[in-house]
Amino acid sequence: MSTHLTAGQQALLEAALVQRQHQLDRRLEDHHRGLSRVEHARELREQDHDDQPQREDERDVDMALSDLELREVGAVSAALRRLHAGDYGRCADCDAEIPFDRLKAEPWALRCVACEGQRERAPRP
Repeated sequence: MSTHLTAGQQALLEAALVQRQHQLDRRLEDHHRGLSRVEHARELREQDHDDQPQREDERDVDMALSDLELREVGAVSAALRRLHAGDYGRCADCDAEIPFDRLKAEPWALRCVACEGQRERAPRP
């Protein structure tokens, strides 16, 4: 386990991660109404007959939101795995300890503030 976080801090962060995971699971379930991603996309495509240009925009937004939620679910799940494996709270780039306040704000954070800032400023290919 990470030594820079107290047991109480780890428990608080784990509870926050589990709560966020449940929120995202519920949101995705509500969003897709129990359908798989493929079935949901097919359903949206089939609704395009009445007002196709508007429906295409709505479908694009719907799928983009779904993509964001799925990425966040993956990040939260990965953070829970790191927490249980004992390597939670360390920067993926420089291996420094990620401060508790940063983890409290974003419990699934992979990087310290300095490395995340550097990553965000780097040119994208």
